[in-house]
Amino acid sequence: MARRDSFLLRIDPGVLDAVRQWAEDDLRSVNGQLEWILRGALKAAGRTPKPKPRAAPTKETANGDGASTDVESESEE
Repeated sequence: MARRDSFLLRIDPGVLDAVRQWAEDDLRSVNGQLEWILRGALKAAGRTPKPKPRAAPTKETANGDGASTDVESESEE
C-alpha cells in the first residue's frame, strides 16, 4: 500500500459542511472526497503528479520466490 501523509487542515466550517454533504452524497469519506477534489483540480491545471517508476526485479527476486536464478559452479579453480 502506498504511503499516506497526514497533516492539519484549517478550513472554514461552512466549506467543511458542504464537503461533508458532498462526500455523503457520493458515498465517500471526507478525506476521500477532498483527495478526489484535489486530484480533479490538479488534472484540470495540468499538474498531475508523475507516477514514480517501480524498481526492476533483481536476479534474486526474478523468479518470484526470492531464490537466486543464477546457477554457479561450486568451485572455480
